[in-house]
Amino acid sequence: MPSRLARAGSRLTAQRDGGDKLEGPRQAAHQWYHTTRWRRLRWSVLEDADFTCADCGQIEADTSRLVADHKKPHRGDAVLFWDRGNLQCLCQSCHSGAKQREERAAW
Repeated sequence: MPSRLARAGSRLTAQRDGGDKLEGPRQAAHQWYHTTRWRRLRWSVLEDADFTCADCGQIEADTSRLVADHKKPHRGDAVLFWDRGNLQCLCQSCHSGAKQREERAAW
């Protein structure tokens, strides 16, 4: 079922066409990753880092293996999500390993 986004303060909330809210701002914020604005921001982060992981220092030519990672988890906060200073380039290994375990433990 298609969803629509509704602004609630500095956070977006997703609603299904039936009007029932999806759970939490994190799910609504997930839609931001599918925007042209995000793709451009992600690319600028990777370019500025010379396609080098901030954690392990690996240079990666395959940009699909690089992540524009939020240093401080945004948890649905639009200001943190779009803050260029809150982003860093990480390889998939670093992002999927210790970084994700650390974030899950804090959530």
